[in-house]
Amino acid sequence: MKIKILLLSTVLVVALVSGYAQVKVTQVEAQVQAPAETEKVLKRKVAISRFSNETQYGKGIFYDKENDPMAKQALDILTTRLAATGKFILLERSDIDKAMFEAEGAEAKRPEVPADYIIVGSITQFGRKNTGDVNLISRAKTQTVEAAVSLRLIDVSSGQIIYSEEAKGSAETKSKTTFGVGGSADFDATLSDKAISAAISQLTENIINNCMDRPWKAYFLVVDDGVYYVSGGKTQGLNAGDLFIVKEKGKSVKNPQTGLQMELPGKTAGKIKITLTGGDTVDNEFSIAEFVEGGIDETQLSKYYIEEAK
Repeated sequence: MKIKILLLSTVLVVALVSGYAQVKVTQVEAQVQAPAETEKVLKRKVAISRFSNETQYGKGIFYDKENDPMAKQALDILTTRLAATGKFILLERSDIDKAMFEAEGAEAKRPEVPADYIIVGSITQFGRKNTGDVNLISRAKTQTVEAAVSLRLIDVSSGQIIYSEEAKGSAETKSKTTFGVGGSADFDATLSDKAISAAISQLTENIINNCMDRPWKAYFLVVDDGVYYVSGGKTQGLNAGDLFIVKEKGKSVKNPQTGLQMELPGKTAGKIKITLTGGDTVDNEFSIAEFVEGGIDETQLSKYYIEEAK
């Protein structure tokens, strides 16, 4: 009798310990950290154009493409990831769809977007499945969600897609009962967030590297009585005393292989120093600069651009 009671007690303890619901997320989390306070960062302006849901999941008769909940989830997750780095000024421009680059055409058309880069994303795969396992003394149930996300990064100045990749992520929750004792897992809506987040995490670091590896650029706005006004200001990290290289745009030639126009590397025209920053918003910020080396043709400001000195 004592042996039976002992065995029953052991089974109950095992049931209570093992009968619970757990969530497992399969992902590669990007180690996104804000830059150190002593690190000089010139923030890039990035417009997240849109996130679309290219799957058939959740698309009923009353489906509204402009208010897709999964697409909004993905947009929010990516925005949070990039904002956490402290390296970007994010412009959410979900309304610039019509002005986007016609990347598939023979010529790229540039939209009027006040950004250095545009990100276009889409959820290309999404699925949910339930599996179970039943035996003599226990039952197990697993809910799994799998998602695939595709991102494209476009350089506004050239119209070129400089980065494009797709990543997959999954999340699952398990529940188990033994002799009817244990946890049970109902429909878990948060698994969608976790799976999409897992996929985006794998792409975030590449987005950051592609943006930051390219030199920060600015442009001359106007020359007024010998005073040079430059785009960009304090919000982007510009401060009085900063030095920048001024380059003349390279010759534009047609690539016979692609049929597209491309710009050759620019020639150094001089060097400027920031003397003052002004403006109170990202849209109207400016800097005043003076030449410390070289010079430019003040009547042809569009021929030049300003680049960070590395």
